[in-house]
Amino acid sequence: MAKIHPLATVSAHAILGENVEVGPYVFIDDNVEIGDGTVIYPHATIFPYVKIGRDCKIFPGAVVGAIPQDLKFEGEITYVEIGDRVTIRECATVNRGTKASGKGVTRIGDDTLLMSYVHVAHDCRVGKHCILVSFVGIAGETDVDDWAIIGGGCVVHQFSHIGKHAMIGGGCKVNKDIPPFALCGRDPICFAGVNIVGLRRRGFDSEVIRNIKDIYDNLYFAGLNISDACAKVEAGFPQSPERDEILDFIRASKRGIVRANEAPVKGIVE
Repeated sequence: MAKIHPLATVSAHAILGENVEVGPYVFIDDNVEIGDGTVIYPHATIFPYVKIGRDCKIFPGAVVGAIPQDLKFEGEITYVEIGDRVTIRECATVNRGTKASGKGVTRIGDDTLLMSYVHVAHDCRVGKHCILVSFVGIAGETDVDDWAIIGGGCVVHQFSHIGKHAMIGGGCKVNKDIPPFALCGRDPICFAGVNIVGLRRRGFDSEVIRNIKDIYDNLYFAGLNISDACAKVEAGFPQSPERDEILDFIRASKRGIVRANEAPVKGIVE
């Protein structure tokens, strides 16, 4: 059974799994489903049409499932879906989707951490094992792929796409897509190399990392336009999951990828 504090307000129409803990002054509305072992700490708010997975932690002041901050929203039923083992820290906000987007759902993947004061807007998709550091704001319909890390205070333009294993330095203004495995930073934001430290921590071997670096050298520093550079990479590098991930991402990009850094950044790609 769930353990609900007597000072919490929980709808009779909410579905709470085994060993769910609900702290004092929590508000849980209708049409909410919370998986086994999840803890909702004091003063958190869960609005309707939210599904939360197993073993999550929702910290004080967090608001999950509020209606989107989008003038196109007309009160339709839309959703928030949160995976397993997700942590949402103090005062973070995750808004529902919209009908206008054609998606109608905002998703957070398994094992992701949203730190304090993070905002995830309508119809965003945040993948698995991601970290959004404090005060990150991602605007509507942003896609963040698995294992991406967004540094504190970053603001991300709507419709942006951040690739797998990418890392963005704190305080950046993201107005272009961030390709997979990339390390990006500065103002204006630019490609600064490959996320070597992150890839090593996740078990990528040195040969794979070197191959990723060589691919990006061809994409950014060979003096070619992006179409010709992609063609050169496709012809010049053997097929691999990493090569295909990079090429597929760039070719599908609607906003275009970040530009190259004009000055070398020491210690990043050696």
